[in-house]
Amino acid sequence: MAVLRNKVLFFTTSPRSPQKMIPEIRLLHEKFEGKEWNAYSQEAFIDELAKSSFFEGNGSPSDKAFSARDRINRAPKALGFVDLQPSISLTEAGKALVYGKRPQEIFLRQLLKYQLPSPYHVENGDTSGSFCVRPYLEILRLVRTLEYLTFDEIKIFALQLTDYHNFDTIKNMILAFRKKKEDYRGKYKKLVDETWTSAIKELYSDTIASGKTKTRETTDASLKKFISTKKSNMRDYTDACFRYLRYTGLISISHKNRSISIFADKITEADFILANVDRNPVFVTDSVQYKQHLFSKDTPVLYTDNKDNIIDILMKIGSYTKRELSGMELEKLKDLRDDIVQRHKEAVIHEQVAEIKSYALYSEIIDTFNEIISDEYYDAPLMFEYNTWRAMTMLDGGDIKGNFKFDDSGQPLSTAQGNMPDIECDYSDYSMSVEVTLQSGQRQYETEGEPVARHYGQLKKRSGKDTYCLFIAPNINPAVVAHFFTLNRTNISYYGGKSKIVPLDLDLFMKLVENSYNYSTQPKSSDVRRLLDMIINKVDTSENETEWYDYIQECASNWLVCS
Repeated sequence: MAVLRNKVLFFTTSPRSPQKMIPEIRLLHEKFEGKEWNAYSQEAFIDELAKSSFFEGNGSPSDKAFSARDRINRAPKALGFVDLQPSISLTEAGKALVYGKRPQEIFLRQLLKYQLPSPYHVENGDTSGSFCVRPYLEILRLVRTLEYLTFDEIKIFALQLTDYHNFDTIKNMILAFRKKKEDYRGKYKKLVDETWTSAIKELYSDTIASGKTKTRETTDASLKKFISTKKSNMRDYTDACFRYLRYTGLISISHKNRSISIFADKITEADFILANVDRNPVFVTDSVQYKQHLFSKDTPVLYTDNKDNIIDILMKIGSYTKRELSGMELEKLKDLRDDIVQRHKEAVIHEQVAEIKSYALYSEIIDTFNEIISDEYYDAPLMFEYNTWRAMTMLDGGDIKGNFKFDDSGQPLSTAQGNMPDIECDYSDYSMSVEVTLQSGQRQYETEGEPVARHYGQLKKRSGKDTYCLFIAPNINPAVVAHFFTLNRTNISYYGGKSKIVPLDLDLFMKLVENSYNYSTQPKSSDVRRLLDMIINKVDTSENETEWYDYIQECASNWLVCS
């Protein structure tokens, strides 16, 4: 049972990505079903997770049990996918999410049932009477009413909607903020900081007045630290809200504008939800009834649960007549819809690839890299993966596979899951992994050094071909250069022998893209390989990693000229 101590909406932040939740829940079910959820099983779960093909890491080295609770007790339990009492079990909704055909539909139902307070999230003395809300439902209502919501509008205002009866008040605060932006042109960040700080001071005026400003996260009791901690939590809650709502398929994200809106073709479905889903929390103090309500895979009823509605959708997006469809069962109709949506997504991605290969998007790709560096995107790591995939696709004619996920409209949805390269390139005579990160400094070495090499070794084994790896970051840490230099000179069986890993600053990679654009003919995969071989061969003749990296910069800058 969690206690609602803050005076803002609480959104579960772990796992960060809904997609990553599914294999973790599956593992819990298949390995631990019927066992008691205690310190022993929690530690064993993390050990199994660390051995899996989809998870990156080993959990907290000092407290594996806590790591397990962080993965399972938060979103999987709060959203009704698992039941941990009296023993571990997968709920009806959990089975539909993990093993069913339409996980997004199930995820949407569970988000709509998530409520504050509940037997899982109870108020304390400071927050008593503050909560009466289904958070995701009301955020969806704000998006529909206001046409869009920015990240800043959610973190400052929408998180204050702890009671749905205050909906109009919050809506009007957002509208006033939008109007005020006109007076702060060129000073938007100042407006956000002032407005946000003022909102926190007002929300927690009693706490501040009593001097109880020390938070669980720190021993620092200063007002500055208190406000900073609240901002950090509110930023995390907003990020979770963005990601979870988007996974439902109803919500589109504008990365550059840092905003969410409802897909135009999903407005009817959203309106149905807003008109029919009860806004009131239910069974607030009755855990048995609440579980029965929460665990159901069929509630609340959605627009697409009506056969006639699905038929209407199919007639709009496919070449079907009502006569052809009327005799089919609902699930078959949904299958037809899903097939059409999947084919449309594949067609959109195919068109993207054709346009990319023609170099028609060269300027846009370069601009996107610059905007990523300038922190102009909501989910910069995702956009970095996506844009690098576009750049690699443009460079040569191999089969370039991005391991990030696309949404139904063919736009990037989530980064690659753990234990696989960000991008895999398959050529006729060699393969290549491409890894990207926005991490810098020592953190870059700690988080990327081993996984990059491991992913490289795994791809080399899978492909059975000579294999290379590009590691790209805005700035390459010297420790990373030294690490890959050593691996490239050392015969390590775990990585398939001597590695062939080439670190590149993003500016240098962009220079490669520029050179290929200006080249007299379309570069070939053999041109890429020639460059890689020159760099790797220099490892053995370089006195140290610094000399080698200087050569990388020189040679890559002159690619298609260097020989």
